[in-house]
Amino acid sequence: MQTGNLYLNSEAPETGEVFEPLLAHGGVVIERIRSSSRIVPGEYVQEQDEWVALLRGEATLRVAGEMLALREGDHLFLPARVPHTVLSVSEGALWLAVHIHGRSAGTE
Repeated sequence: MQTGNLYLNSEAPETGEVFEPLLAHGGVVIERIRSSSRIVPGEYVQEQDEWVALLRGEATLRVAGEMLALREGDHLFLPARVPHTVLSVSEGALWLAVHIHGRSAGTE
């Protein structure tokens, strides 16, 4: 049995973001993301659905052209192929992301 702690060694990187895989099982990948406030916004258009939760901090995103402010505890579902950009993030923001491969957006 493998255990871990999402908050252990969760300091912000000097710049950008660090993506750390926690589990890959079947078509699901779970990762922890540690963010610096010094990021370079880049648009993501992914082939898989993604559910993301902001565990610590605040962030501003643009999702399909719409501005969205997230704060600690907020979560968001991003269907496959929906453009999204993290525009700004607070220092030390911590995310949990679940990538769902091999399914169409919104299906079970």
